[in-house]
Amino acid sequence: MSGHSKWATIKRKKGANDAIRGAMTTKISREITIAVKMGGADPTGNMRLKLALSKAKANNVTKDNINRAIQKGLGASDTSNYEEISYEGYGPGGAALLLDILTDNRNRTAADVRHIFSKYGGNLGENGCVAWMFKKKAVFTVEKETFDDEDTLMEIVMDAGAEDFDSDDEVFEITAAPEDFDAIEKVLGEKGIETASAEITQVPDTTVQLSGADAEKMQKLLDALDENDDVQNVYGNYEF
Repeated sequence: MSGHSKWATIKRKKGANDAIRGAMTTKISREITIAVKMGGADPTGNMRLKLALSKAKANNVTKDNINRAIQKGLGASDTSNYEEISYEGYGPGGAALLLDILTDNRNRTAADVRHIFSKYGGNLGENGCVAWMFKKKAVFTVEKETFDDEDTLMEIVMDAGAEDFDSDDEVFEITAAPEDFDAIEKVLGEKGIETASAEITQVPDTTVQLSGADAEKMQKLLDALDENDDVQNVYGNYEF
């Protein structure tokens, strides 16, 4: 697959330990709450909520947790102090990392994230140091075990506006402009094609190959960031 591997991320999440799974539920619930607070509880007119609910489904967040998060957003009782910020830096082997942060204590989060980077061979950088290496894209993955007709899938998504179509042994990956997310999601749904993930993410222009000690340290760095409740998303230009 070109540039990056969403499937690698999916497999990593499926095999995540209890701490990471618990943190993932917390992050997604918080994202749902903020999305509802900002745009209402109807995902039809709230893209942020639609994406959060898609992520909740992909990560097996329970309906009870989702409903609680929605109700918190409607009440907006515990979200007023959260702010959204981005951190940028470098991991082992010089790989670029871009982080989405949602925090109620900027100083605490900055110290925690800086410590994680330092512990596993990375360092935080100034704003703008790596963001230019990424472009925002809509990315869908379809597991071949659920749908394996490559020619048909390619025709469907390209007609709906997809920019790129790739595959490896286990998945198809569809990349499009963010504004074409709805059209592709709609046509996949109409054709009964289930997605393993559907998100708007940051895709790197180029990648850095990591192996050996650098790959091991990067995996530990990613796991530590996953366990931190304030780190909502991590984007990187690494490949293992």
